[in-house]
Amino acid sequence: MSSPHDSGDPTPEIVVRPDRPANGGEAVGRIDGQVVFVRGAVPGELIRAQVVDDRRASFRRAEVIEILEPSPHRVVSPCDAARHGAGCCDLGYIEVSHARTLKAQIVSDALSRIGRFDDADLTAAGVDDVVVRSLGDDGTGWRVRTRLGVDDDGRAGMHAFHGSRIVTGHRCAAPTPGLVDGLDDLALTPGAELAIVADMHGRRHVTELAPVAPPARRARGRRGDRTATQSARRRRESDRAQRVVEGDTTAAHRVGDRVWQIPVTAFWQAHRAAPGVYADTIVGMIAAAGVRPRAGAAVAWDLYGGAGIFAAALLDQEIGGAAPAGVHVVESDPLALASAAETFADDDRVTLHRGEVATTSAALPSPDVVVLDPPRTGAGAAVIDAVTDADPGVIVHVGCDVGRFARDLALFAEQGYRPRDIRAFDAFPLTHHVEAIACLVPAHRGM
Repeated sequence: MSSPHDSGDPTPEIVVRPDRPANGGEAVGRIDGQVVFVRGAVPGELIRAQVVDDRRASFRRAEVIEILEPSPHRVVSPCDAARHGAGCCDLGYIEVSHARTLKAQIVSDALSRIGRFDDADLTAAGVDDVVVRSLGDDGTGWRVRTRLGVDDDGRAGMHAFHGSRIVTGHRCAAPTPGLVDGLDDLALTPGAELAIVADMHGRRHVTELAPVAPPARRARGRRGDRTATQSARRRRESDRAQRVVEGDTTAAHRVGDRVWQIPVTAFWQAHRAAPGVYADTIVGMIAAAGVRPRAGAAVAWDLYGGAGIFAAALLDQEIGGAAPAGVHVVESDPLALASAAETFADDDRVTLHRGEVATTSAALPSPDVVVLDPPRTGAGAAVIDAVTDADPGVIVHVGCDVGRFARDLALFAEQGYRPRDIRAFDAFPLTHHVEAIACLVPAHRGM
């Protein structure tokens, strides 16, 4: 049902009962047959919402302004920053266990709708009753690395939801205890950004990145909002002057028996348990798949390999009854490769390759095992074609965006690789994000 409103009102209000979750953190309902995505709603509850985007004929977007019939799973968000407009814990108002149930529904829906897997496929992969697993937390205090903005008064805080405003004076619930304590006592540069990391010993390291350069002046009207956003992102990711505010330029992280020295500004998993859990999951999937190496010892590819966490896990397990002959790590980030080179300096079974995955992998020796952990944009057709052309016995694909993960699995299926096992993890509690891992085997080998 809907509330009557003047069609000329630029911000009409609606009353709706969303009935399912959407990938991205919104809830989905319908008004007079039209889909509406509502931010801030729990599926099943009746809400009054303000329409914030009705530019498309197929759907509208709205934000909750009043809860008329609350869900029993609605709670007061434990994140003070999110309650004051920060974009961090966007699902903090949903009970943690129920949020994981909703995320499981999103994974299953994406696999069916985007991945085009039928019930038989999903049952064979063990995802007819998918569960989003906890990484051993209660939803708070799990984050060991974070990025904060610095406002015009030199105060650090979270970025506002889909905005440039810095929310100061309100703590996010995700950082591990002590990670963001005492930042107001530091002399920070207005407009800068802070990279903050807790290392394996709990010691904090803070590096300040210089303010982003302003955009070049352009003729009015030549660039849309999307292009401007992409331009701003490129400026943030460009080389920027760095200043160590506290600690060192690198932070030590342990996974298993190995230690990595990772630059504070470089990538590392945010959840303290994620690297170990993912590594154990991957090697367990490979062992269960029973891959048979072409030669006496297996060759493995670790694509988008970063500092080599998964490469290390592969080295430490037998594949097909023998230790692997070697692991080839492909990564485009020189900082990550430098960390990998230091960690594996005494192990000649690891070969590092700097370059783009689709082109670099063409020169690698034929693999028995491929692990790939692409960025949020997914692997895409060119990379998947390169991987499947190499005809590995097992592929393990890691995805941090459910929609693109499902799309990639559909592309693998077109090339004859079917899911054998799929797992999902709540690696970013209180948020809409889900991490998924799939083990794929070639149908033509009958595995």
